Amino acid sequence: MAASLIAHFRMLARYNTIANERLYDACSRLSAEEYRRERAASFRSVHRTLNHILLGDRIWMARFTGTGHATTPALGGELYPDFSSLRAARVAEDARIEAFLATATEDFLAKEVRYVNSAGEPHADPAALLLAHLFNHQTHHRGQVHVMLSQTAVRPPALDMHRAIRPEAESRLP
Repeated sequence: MAASLIAHFRMLARYNTIANERLYDACSRLSAEEYRRERAASFRSVHRTLNHILLGDRIWMARFTGTGHATTPALGGELYPDFSSLRAARVAEDARIEAFLATATEDFLAKEVRYVNSAGEPHADPAALLLAHLFNHQTHHRGQVHVMLSQTAVRPPALDMHRAIRPEAESRLP
């Protein structure tokens, strides 16, 4: 029997947490200089890209929970100036995403989410599409951090979803 769409999003939320843990573990081994070094990437450094991923997650979660603001903050903004604060916030946000999806229903996926984008334009899209975007956005930018890590002495972590999820699933077998 096929899993429900909400079960699929719960799996993506779990994967998101695992992938972020692995990525932040690797980034914690960077020197401060390498962590902030300007590179060819959308947000120009590991630090700025990690901040952007968290900002995007917060924006979408606020929209999903109905606690969003009328305007979207600057997408390149720095939420946390140091790695340890950013990491703590990332852990909290991942827990928030997983908790939200643990209680979300198929009815949530069928609803329309109204919001104002970063260009100030009003939109309304299906929640399922926007939730898929949330996870796709994270994966896209984690890939950029992965590439930036490959330009340092720190080995990028394995982030393949089936390999990340499999050990957890196997640990639950009888």
